[in-house]
Amino acid sequence: MAHKKPIAVYGALAANTAIAATKFTAAAFTGSSAMLSEGVHSLVDTGNQGLLLLGINRSRKAPDDEHPFGYGKELYFWGLIVAVILFGAGGGISIYEGILHVIEPRVSTSPTTNLIVLGASFVFEAISFGIAIFKEFLPGKGKRSVKEAIRRSTDPSLFVVLFEDAAALIGLAIAAVGIFLAHLLDSPVIDGVASIAIGVVLAAVAIYLTHQSRGLLLGRSVGKEVLQEIRDAVAKDQAVAAVAQPLTMHLGPEDVLLNLEVKFRDGLPSQDIPSAISRIENSIREKHPAITRIYIEAGAVSEKAENRESG
Repeated sequence: MAHKKPIAVYGALAANTAIAATKFTAAAFTGSSAMLSEGVHSLVDTGNQGLLLLGINRSRKAPDDEHPFGYGKELYFWGLIVAVILFGAGGGISIYEGILHVIEPRVSTSPTTNLIVLGASFVFEAISFGIAIFKEFLPGKGKRSVKEAIRRSTDPSLFVVLFEDAAALIGLAIAAVGIFLAHLLDSPVIDGVASIAIGVVLAAVAIYLTHQSRGLLLGRSVGKEVLQEIRDAVAKDQAVAAVAQPLTMHLGPEDVLLNLEVKFRDGLPSQDIPSAISRIENSIREKHPAITRIYIEAGAVSEKAENRESG
């Protein structure tokens, strides 16, 4: 199977590396808590892109005796690790630093420098977000709504980058408002509050990404539309008398396992069954190339199996 390049991950990695270095430099010179939190955020994002690339590379290992279905779920595992790191190292440290700054406020020495850095960072993050949206997300969305496409996404290298970039843009806006108000009102406590708010945003995003990765690790099915299309296509075959609800599971973003219970029509010669199975498999793969592993069980289809709903 040909593998597409994770353009969104490479774009985010390049952007976050440069942005993290710039933010830490600005935080060191100005003493801004919100800027330091933003630096931590970008550093965590940089590390996360590296982990996603590791997951992508490991998920492409060929099947072996211990893992006959391959290593596709490695990507889902590393997606979960990224979410945990984002929650602890990103959200946790930002909230902790903000609380310290509220308890012992420190006046920022150069708010203008911080705002310039934040503005430049916003531009780079927006470019990274745009690459993820227009190069990866929209071309693969199909007819689904944005909400449904995100909810049903099975590629952590895409949805993790999307949510990290969105959180970064929100965090930058919060940091800018906090630094500006802290200077305008001569109240450095606001800078600390902004840091806490950034941490809350990161924690919320991390919780959502954890939920997404958990569902994929547990073995998510394809969407109901695809299940119905598979069942309809099989039922139309001249050799088929009945077909149960298909059972599917994502082994990777473009690697789906399909199990089918099929009852062939009475009187069908046994020598015709292999060709019928081959025909059914070809018709499914032609319309859904991501379904790479198809197992067809020939025999009686129980009423329970026919009416079973996918999990």
